[in-house]
Amino acid sequence: MSVPMNMDGPIRVLMTGGGTGGHVYPAIAIADAVRKQRPGAEIAFAGSRDRMEWQAVPRAGYPIHEVTVQGLERRLSARNLKLPFTLAKGLGQAWSLVRHFDADVVVGTGGYVALPVLLAARGQHVPVLIQEQNAHIGLTNRIASRFAARIHVAFEEALSQFPSSTATLSGNPVRPGLADGERSAALETFGLPADVRQVLLVFGGSLGSLALNNAMEQAVNALLARPDLGIIWQTGPRYHERVVSGLGDASERNGMRLSVRPYLDDMAAAYAAADLVLCRSGALTCSELLLTGTPSLLVPSPNVTEDHQTVNARSMIAAGAAEMMPEADLGPKLAERLMAMLDNKVGLARMGKAALAAARPSAADDIATDVVRLAEVSA
Repeated sequence: MSVPMNMDGPIRVLMTGGGTGGHVYPAIAIADAVRKQRPGAEIAFAGSRDRMEWQAVPRAGYPIHEVTVQGLERRLSARNLKLPFTLAKGLGQAWSLVRHFDADVVVGTGGYVALPVLLAARGQHVPVLIQEQNAHIGLTNRIASRFAARIHVAFEEALSQFPSSTATLSGNPVRPGLADGERSAALETFGLPADVRQVLLVFGGSLGSLALNNAMEQAVNALLARPDLGIIWQTGPRYHERVVSGLGDASERNGMRLSVRPYLDDMAAAYAAADLVLCRSGALTCSELLLTGTPSLLVPSPNVTEDHQTVNARSMIAAGAAEMMPEADLGPKLAERLMAMLDNKVGLARMGKAALAAARPSAADDIATDVVRLAEVSA
């Protein structure tokens, strides 16, 4: 591994976190904020070759180094027999990376790949900072919190799960410019008529959600019976063809008020157009809803570890920024619930105001300031 040594140069920051966008994109946002504060900073990432960080990090302009990892199967599985050997290999790669990169600080944002890197940093007396996106902490951050110098959390509910002397409520770093969209331009972006009075935005994460798609297929005709409603519906690439085929000419029949996309490239425009969002309650999604002041009906995924999406949703409800609907209640009840929320314009306005009040738009900068401070003390 040919990684340059630190010879009294700029601060050196090693970022690690991966597996899902919820871990990767906060790490990139923090790295961008560090570079804004210290333009000469040397920043590199550790990640897994077969997960999304391997493409997302280079696209963001940062080098990435491989650390081999394997998730623990929570049911009996022969794959778990390989785990000790995979962990040993990953720890060796992580130890070598931390040593040769000569990191001044290591920043972890969760995911299996972060743990060996954070353990290697601890073993080499390099300060560690971790960032937890969810209201309920993940396994990697739970372990790393025992030796992390600084801990940043996105939800107040997570503070009590970490040592009070090192934990800070800072929010989730989100992509810049997300709240800068303009409604009329956004309607044009999605091909919706300029005279629609309300817009429902539906998405289930970058890959889409089968449960949300199935429920929307049942609800869409009743929703489009409202002549002033437009719908932006992100299906996810794997479901798009089937959904579009099932809808037939629904958009043409309803005055082009239905825009069905496999993926939403311009989330700033999507949020700018939306009066109400139907979506999952992943950590970054919740933070984006707060930052953009967008009312939402959250449907937590029941298929995530330790049901953390439900905990996130409850935090949003406690802030007055959202309502929640269990996945088991989707189906015929969905259209009725959405229309009741759309009819309650006072309630939507109250939700939007509460979301903005709970938002933490300076999260990336605040965390970056801590990263820089730790690096400068260590360098």
